[in-house]
Amino acid sequence: MKKLSIIFVFILLIASCIKKEAKVEFTKYDETEELAEQQNHDNPRMKLKLIQSKFNDMNEVFEPFQKELSIFSEEDYENLKPYLIEKSIPEIQEAVSNGILNYEQITLFYLYRIRKFESNHSLFLNGIISLNPNAVIQAKEFDKQRKEISNFSIYGLPVLLKDNINTATMNTTAGAVALMDNKTENAFITNRLIEKGAIILGKANLSEWAYYFCSGCPVGYSAVGGQTLNPYGRKIFETGGSSSGSGVTIAANYAVAAVGSETAGSILSPSSKNSVVGLKPTVGLLSRTGIVPISSTLDTSGPMTKFVIDNAILLNAMIGFDADDSAMLKEYDRIDYTEELKKSKLEGKRLGVLKSYLSDSLYSEAIDVLKSKGAEVFEIEFQETDFSGFLTLLNIDMKNDLPQYLKNNANKNISIKSVRDVINFNVLDSLKRMPYNQELFDGIAADTTSIENFEKIKKRLYVDASSAIKKPMDSLKLDAVLSINNYDAATSALAKFPCLTVPMGYKNNEPFGLTFISKPYEELKLLQLGYAYENISKKRKLPSAYK
Repeated sequence: MKKLSIIFVFILLIASCIKKEAKVEFTKYDETEELAEQQNHDNPRMKLKLIQSKFNDMNEVFEPFQKELSIFSEEDYENLKPYLIEKSIPEIQEAVSNGILNYEQITLFYLYRIRKFESNHSLFLNGIISLNPNAVIQAKEFDKQRKEISNFSIYGLPVLLKDNINTATMNTTAGAVALMDNKTENAFITNRLIEKGAIILGKANLSEWAYYFCSGCPVGYSAVGGQTLNPYGRKIFETGGSSSGSGVTIAANYAVAAVGSETAGSILSPSSKNSVVGLKPTVGLLSRTGIVPISSTLDTSGPMTKFVIDNAILLNAMIGFDADDSAMLKEYDRIDYTEELKKSKLEGKRLGVLKSYLSDSLYSEAIDVLKSKGAEVFEIEFQETDFSGFLTLLNIDMKNDLPQYLKNNANKNISIKSVRDVINFNVLDSLKRMPYNQELFDGIAADTTSIENFEKIKKRLYVDASSAIKKPMDSLKLDAVLSINNYDAATSALAKFPCLTVPMGYKNNEPFGLTFISKPYEELKLLQLGYAYENISKKRKLPSAYK
């Protein structure tokens, strides 16, 4: 009996040595004064009506991690920072291989960091909608199973998905109240990432319905997630949209990498606005099955990362043939993008620069850097593209594609079945569900364009846009055209040309990206060019308030 008492006391002593952190609460605050100040903003889209979500409770989101986080201290967090903040995937995997890190620590670090900033009223970014309750459990399993892992693997590392990508462990809302109970199976690309060992850490906020919902409203706003904020200038700079949460969370080092989606600029815009690397692939390279759509003609998912090497690693993990996606090629050459990055060079590369952008100081500087390393530069102009009918293309696609998603990939208990159903649902509580109105959805419902005319519009837009880019590329035998941010995203999207944006620098602390445009299925060329430029320019910097 005495022996048992001694053992019990010993256990108590050990337990008392484990310092438990106080529980962190997420609290709401009165934002009236803050919103009044926003009405003086020069940008009409930054005249915010609300910032905090009226629907999402982050205390509930973090509830599954209370036990683990209670014994993960600020000291633990600070000790791990040098090995995770602004580190590439190969650097992190190298630290794991050397026994400095393990996957459980990595996952807890990011959860702690998210909570640390998102619970702070002056620093939160509203970048997260939900978290995977099994993330820590999965990380522990990866630690048990780990043998020799390539430094170019996503294995065991936390990744965030834009909340229009289906996940079995978290509901998929597209930021809309109408889909808050949308419990689904995994999207095709979600399964691909899981098969490669990624931990789906959570779902990132977004512009509601991928920013094809309200007209002229703030980018990065959703009823479910609230207003995403740019870490380089909270309430000063736009976040870009619609993959806003994917952009701000990677900028602030909330995860190793994120996945966004784009119709026409929704990866390029938030990537460039948040100084991260964003790839908009050729439509058909990556599966769209299980992703809430706008347009089956233009939609694609894509990786958003701090570095080009990470982008290539994530792209490798996401690729796979999906027989349910009609845009995918039945046969395509599998490429190890990370292996091929070793062949990156600028010498002898032929690059088109757009004359209208040459007055931009950052663009001009980037061109000089490329030229100094042997790239050949040619001044070009795009012929003007007639974008009339572009909204019709999006309207008719979404009118047809959203019901297909709701029928085949959404939870069967979701009552809405069409765009009209969403409109009617939102009207029942317009102040909370649609504070910026739903003008674009109204336009979709009202659009009566026939399928015959729709096909004519789609064909004309493709021909005009592809000609605008292809003519100078062919005549000058260009490897790529250089743009800024998402300035040529619509033309590139209609032409089915992939784009890669890489941090280019800052103006008064606002980030800008150098965007490479190339021909369909030339993602490798884009990644090689972006990798070479990144290595000599090294423009990305961590937002100062999130160090």
